[in-house]
Amino acid sequence: MRIVVIAMLLLILASLGSALVFLFKGRDNNLASRRMAKALALRVGLSITLFLLLMGGYYFGILTQRL
Repeated sequence: MRIVVIAMLLLILASLGSALVFLFKGRDNNLASRRMAKALALRVGLSITLFLLLMGGYYFGILTQRL
């Protein structure tokens, strides 16, 4: 379970980093703006998925107080 959590956190950081790249890359480019919005939406989706995964794991007893 620890590996899944770390992998999800790395994916969230990668999505945030790609949104930052698109922000600086395309100031006037509409395509870069759309790609930045998609990257941020993906980050939000991954964050919600991680939160629900942790809540479900705790509820079903997969997660204890120590990971």
